Amino acid sequence: MWQKVAKFKGAEYFRMALYIVIWFLSIKHILGHMTDLLYTEKDLVTSLKNYITAEENKLKQVKQWAEKLDVLSAIAMQDPEGFLGNPVNAFKLMKRLNTEWGDLESLVLKDTKEGFISNLTLQRQHFPTDEDQTGAAKALLRLQDTYRLDTNTISTGDLPGVTHKSPMTVEDCFELGKIAYSEVDYYHTELWMEQALKQLDEGEESTVDKVTVLDYLSYAIYQQGDLGRALELTKRLLMLDPEHQRANGNLKYFEFQLINQRKAQAQEAQKAQEEGKERRKRLTSDASKKKKRFREPVPERKMYEMLCRGEGIKQRRLFCRYFDNHGHPKYLLSPVKQEDEWDRPYIVRYHDIISHGEIEKVKELAKPRLRRATISNPITGVLETAPYRISKSAWLTAYEHPMIDQINQRIEDLTGLEMDTAEELQVANYGVGGQYEPHFDFGRKDEPDAFKELGTGNRIATWLFYMSDVAAGGATVFPDVGAAVWPKKGTAVFWYNLFPSGEGDYSTRHAACPVLVGNKWVSNKWIHERGQEFRRPCGLNETA
Repeated sequence: MWQKVAKFKGAEYFRMALYIVIWFLSIKHILGHMTDLLYTEKDLVTSLKNYITAEENKLKQVKQWAEKLDVLSAIAMQDPEGFLGNPVNAFKLMKRLNTEWGDLESLVLKDTKEGFISNLTLQRQHFPTDEDQTGAAKALLRLQDTYRLDTNTISTGDLPGVTHKSPMTVEDCFELGKIAYSEVDYYHTELWMEQALKQLDEGEESTVDKVTVLDYLSYAIYQQGDLGRALELTKRLLMLDPEHQRANGNLKYFEFQLINQRKAQAQEAQKAQEEGKERRKRLTSDASKKKKRFREPVPERKMYEMLCRGEGIKQRRLFCRYFDNHGHPKYLLSPVKQEDEWDRPYIVRYHDIISHGEIEKVKELAKPRLRRATISNPITGVLETAPYRISKSAWLTAYEHPMIDQINQRIEDLTGLEMDTAEELQVANYGVGGQYEPHFDFGRKDEPDAFKELGTGNRIATWLFYMSDVAAGGATVFPDVGAAVWPKKGTAVFWYNLFPSGEGDYSTRHAACPVLVGNKWVSNKWIHERGQEFRRPCGLNETA
C-alpha cells in the first residue's frame, strides 16, 4: 500500500512543481522568485527519487515473487502428479492462484507492462475460485482427521511417502484456520490458529500479526466451552493491543461467564456430596453401561477410518495360485496370478492384469472428459454429486478404441460373466483428499428403481483395476468385515455383490479411503444380472 501512496505523492509533487516552474517562467524569471525555484527543483528531485524508490521496491517484490515461483515450478514440473499428490502442495497451489496472484495483479496493474496484465487478466478466468480453495482446505482437514495427523506434521511437510516436501507458512496455516472458522468448524480453527501462533512465536516473519491470530483462536476456544483458556488468550491479546475493542468486550464477558461457571460447578459438587449414596449407585450403573458399550460393535465411521490407517485389519490365512478359469483357451498355457484378499465376501486380486501401455491409453482417453463423479439418488434414481464421493470420472465405451474392447473381453474371460449387459468402463481419478465413503454397489430392496433405466437388473459383481500406486492412503476397505485392499498398479480386484439367489451381500459394503499422498487412478466394471442366467446359475439359499 505504501508504494502506491509514495507513487501517488511523487506524481502529484512532480505535477505541482511543473506548474510552479511554468508560473515563474511566465513572469520573466523575477529574481526574487528564482531562489524558490531552486527549492522547488530540490523538492521535485526528492519526490522523483521517492517515486523511483517506490517503483524499485515494487519491482523488487515482483522479481522475488517471480524467482520463488520459477524455482517452485521447476521442481513441480519434474513430476507434476507426484508434486500435486502432496495435499499441502495442492492447497498452496489453490491459494496462490486464487489469492496471491490477484494481489500481484493489483501491484502490477498500473505498470506499463500491458502485455503481462492483459495475459494475467485473460488467464484468471481459468483460475480456481474461492469454492475451489475452500474445497482444497476441507480435503486437507479431512486427511488430518482420517489419518490422525497433527498440525505440525502437516505444516513441516513430513507426510508419509512425500517426495516433494513443502512447509506451510504462517499465512497458509492462518488461511486454513480462517476457512474452518467460516464453516463454523471451531475444532479445526483452534488447531490451525494455534499452529500459526506457534510459528509466529518461533520468529517466522509474516504479514499476519499475532493479534489477529489470537482474536480467532480465543473465540474458537470459547465456542468449544473452554472459558479459562479463552480468557488467558484474550489477556495475551490485550497485552499486545490494549485498545482492541472486541477483546476488551470479550474479556469482561469471559470473566463474567467463568464466575457463573465456577459457581455452577461448586453447587453441583455440593449437591453430589449431599447425595453421595445415590451418586455411587449412579456411578456403578454408568460403569456397567460403559462395559456394555465396550462390547458393542465399533461404529462404521470409526472402523472405516481405522482401516484407512491400516488399523483393525483382521488377518486371514489366504492363498495365491495360477488361474486359468477352468482351462480357458486364452489362459491354459499362460495362466494369470490370482491371490485371495478375503474369504467372506470372497475378494480376489489378479496381478499383472493390465499393462502400463494399456493404463496410459485408458488415462489418455479419459482425461479430456473427466467430470465430478456422481451417485444414484436412492429415492429418485437421478445421478447427482455428493460430498461423500470426491473424485472425477469418465466413461469409456468398447467401440471407441480396440483396447477398451480387449479389456472388457479380458474381464469376461476371467470372470466367466457376460459383458454385453455390463456398464461401460468407468475411469476415476482420486486426487488430494479424494474418497468415496462406505456404500453398496448394488441396489437394495428399498431402492427398486436404482438401475431401472438400464433394464439389465442389479449389479451382480464389481471388477476394479488399480492403474497407479499410491504413496499413502487410498485403500479400498470393507468396514463390516475389517478388510482392506491396497492399491497396486497393474492389478485388479473382483467380488460378487449378490448371492446366487439374487439377494444382496451386505458384507460387500465398502469405501475408498482418502488419498493422503499421491494420485489414485482406478477403472471399474459393474457387471449386471441379465445375461448371467447360464453363466452363474441361480441358487436356492438366500445367503450362499
